Amino acid sequence: MSLQDDLSAVRRNLDELTRKVEQLEQQAKRQKPGPATAPDPSRMVTIPDTPYDNALWTDTDDEGLGARDRRAP
Repeated sequence: MSLQDDLSAVRRNLDELTRKVEQLEQQAKRQKPGPATAPDPSRMVTIPDTPYDNALWTDTDDEGLGARDRRAP
């Protein structure tokens, strides 16, 4: 392809993108936002303030640091 062909293809793609953005803007204007709703309390999860059991972390690796009993090369 020549430089002129490339520029023509870019121009066509840009025109198509512009048309698509305009269509999206029109669709967004037609949609009316609904009233804001509060979160559903039945779907909320309570996280306790008590510390986690240390047994959960036995034999774990520190992410990004490797295993605790090994040294980096």
